[in-house]
Amino acid sequence: MCSSWAYCTQSIQTKEKNMYAIAVNGSPRKGGNTEILLNHALEPLKKAGWETELVQVGGQNIRGCQACYKCFVRKDGQCSMKKDVFNGVMEKLLRADALIFGSPTYFTDVSAEMKALLDRAGLVALANGRVFKGKIGAAVVAVRRGGATHVYDTINHMFLMNQMIIPGSVYWNMGYGRDKGEVEGDAEGLGNMKNLGQTIAWLGAAIKPHLDSFPVLETVSE
Repeated sequence: MCSSWAYCTQSIQTKEKNMYAIAVNGSPRKGGNTEILLNHALEPLKKAGWETELVQVGGQNIRGCQACYKCFVRKDGQCSMKKDVFNGVMEKLLRADALIFGSPTYFTDVSAEMKALLDRAGLVALANGRVFKGKIGAAVVAVRRGGATHVYDTINHMFLMNQMIIPGSVYWNMGYGRDKGEVEGDAEGLGNMKNLGQTIAWLGAAIKPHLDSFPVLETVSE
């Protein structure tokens, strides 16, 4: 019998036949530059036999964290706020081997919907035995001109604090364009997305056999 909900979830993940990558679009503009970049990152994973899914969060009903900390009491992998899209997305994040979060650049930071997802998913994961640990995390950013590296950092900060593994690529994962579809003209950015997907596929295959031995947090005695 599993000793905890988080342990059970991780055990199920490691036994799945096909690896699963979820890309979350934080842009409210469906079919826009962020979505295009995410799809380019997913393509090599599909070719490698991964199950992939693109989930729309931008423009959806999702509230920010209200710091009630009920997730630490219930430890059921869910947020206490049940009337928005978060818990449905969180279920997919828990099942995934790789999380690719994409956002447009709004005043050098992520969209409001992506920030809400980061804060709530990060806290729920911590509350449930750091259940994101050992997962692959990648940030993808669409930008008109400047500010993309701060967006990139905002997403990666949540991944890093949750003991996730962040792969590098040939540049920071960003693509340039303002108007819908304009990023298709950024050959370097699209090449970066392709390499990112290839790297995630390689990394996933390399680490999956060893997830059971991933380092756990040791309690420091005073």
